[in-house]
Amino acid sequence: MSRPESEVLDYLAHEEQKELLRFVFVGSVDDGKSTLIGRLLHDTESVFADQLEAVRKASAIAHGEIDFSLFTDGLRAEREQGITIDVAYRYFSTKKRKFILADTPGHVQYTRNMATGASTATVAIILVDARLGVLQQTKRHAFIASLLGIPHLAVAVNKMDLVDYKAEVFREVQQAFAQVAQKMRFEKVHYFPVSALKGDNVVQASASTPWYDGPTLLSFLESVPSDAGRNMSDFRFPVQIVLRPDLDYRGFAGQIASGRIAVGDEVLVLPSATPSRVRAIDGPQGALESAAAPLSVSLRLEDEVDVSRGDMIVRRDNRPQIGRRFEADMVWLAERPLDVQKAYILKHTTQSVRAQVHQVHFRLDPDDLDTREAPLLELNDIGRVTLHCHRALYYDDYTRNRSTGAFILIDSFTNQTVAAGMIRAAQAQDLDEALRELRAGSALEPKTLVSPLERRERMGQSGATVWLTGLPGSGRWSLAYALERRLFDLGRTAHVLDPTNEDLKTMTSAAKACTDAGLVTICAFPSPRQGDRNMARALIDPKRFVEVFVDTSEALCRERRPDANFEDFEAPRDPAVTIPLDRMRLDDAVALILEELERRGQFEG
Repeated sequence: MSRPESEVLDYLAHEEQKELLRFVFVGSVDDGKSTLIGRLLHDTESVFADQLEAVRKASAIAHGEIDFSLFTDGLRAEREQGITIDVAYRYFSTKKRKFILADTPGHVQYTRNMATGASTATVAIILVDARLGVLQQTKRHAFIASLLGIPHLAVAVNKMDLVDYKAEVFREVQQAFAQVAQKMRFEKVHYFPVSALKGDNVVQASASTPWYDGPTLLSFLESVPSDAGRNMSDFRFPVQIVLRPDLDYRGFAGQIASGRIAVGDEVLVLPSATPSRVRAIDGPQGALESAAAPLSVSLRLEDEVDVSRGDMIVRRDNRPQIGRRFEADMVWLAERPLDVQKAYILKHTTQSVRAQVHQVHFRLDPDDLDTREAPLLELNDIGRVTLHCHRALYYDDYTRNRSTGAFILIDSFTNQTVAAGMIRAAQAQDLDEALRELRAGSALEPKTLVSPLERRERMGQSGATVWLTGLPGSGRWSLAYALERRLFDLGRTAHVLDPTNEDLKTMTSAAKACTDAGLVTICAFPSPRQGDRNMARALIDPKRFVEVFVDTSEALCRERRPDANFEDFEAPRDPAVTIPLDRMRLDDAVALILEELERRGQFEG
């Protein structure tokens, strides 16, 4: 083997053994994140010559300093607006460690992008403009980093060169941020006086801050524990795929979410609760005696166990929580607000289940980090909710295990990720109880994946039941079909329910189903007693129930239906509309009902 080739292999082997640290840059607009990252890449010699030359030309500075922000602001829109919109990932290494950094947006409009970039980080570096101090968006980003369980926060007080490197300015920012950090969950907060433009205390210590005797930003990144925040005690292995390359091999492949496992360890497969023992561990390079998070491996068990994607393998004496109901902190990522009347798809580890937000407890106010009552969450809101899942999950509290305590919500219609969540508290279920539910099906009330709001937007109307009541021979059916015809001509969706060979309870259930589907449902079948109509109103929904009294004179009704029973009829006490059909044209009667529907906001446009 030639010497150059040997040196390359030695270099690659050395690089492979280096620890990897993931960290994220956050902060407000124009605090200098992109410039600081560019300075860090430049001063660690992590920029290729052609990149450096391109940035020099783009900086349009013939004999001046480089615009370091151009190393990371890659989007054209960012170049034009001078702000970071998307999350820009950069990879570099030093002699001590490898790094993956994320430059996240600072503008409030892109908080969701910031949450995405910070979700896998061990360290967060938040920039504060020394001239402006701690801003609202600074608090918001720091709180999100805290929610995401990032253990270490570095506060880089930037642009110290613009305040003449005054120690008192740095101390004021440090004291102000320390008050904010008291409400957060960081293991430790570190403070650095820096100038991204000049390079002070970024890679090299600065002579301009003799009053500061701490490490540089790079020294901190090279020494902070890279596995901080990772749970290495609770073994959790969500199965991603079952490998069957031949009849003799059956392996369960996935990434170890937390903890360690070794050949011979006793394990339990969830949800079947089947015990077994690890027979072999196959890693990327071959057989292993043991493995730890976050390595991707294939486990082979001693027993023939029925396992599929979404199942979880754990230690026999160390189980996660099992349940369908839990509280969680959520960052809402979608422009469409949270809709508590619909179900979402909840993605947790390798399984996906239907879930619904049962209750919104509060929303965080970014101004003072206090809680406020809120009926829903909107774009970039952070709040505490209770979720009900249609199948039991196997999880841990997020503060204990970031991998099994995290989830995302997906809108089943748009396939858009609408929220990122962190499980905080739960109503744990007994394993046997959870298994019985899995076998029997969900005990939760079924909830559609299409909410009434979405149906209204699509159909231009809300579901309602128009319940026509009156004496036999009053003309209810003529009015029902005339109303249906008029609604159809107006471009509305309506349907008259035909009660042939059905009882009142069955027809009421059918009316509710049609109303839930967004139709204007017209019912004219006999309901002489007030109690029957009250039952229908309660079942369908009082707000969507329009009672119409067809008040035709009894004499005319008896003339039309001499053989009918007139003794059991109870006139409505407070109908929404009363129509004397013997003294009114049918078209005018239809118009009265339409006016009532319009008054209730039944239609759009």
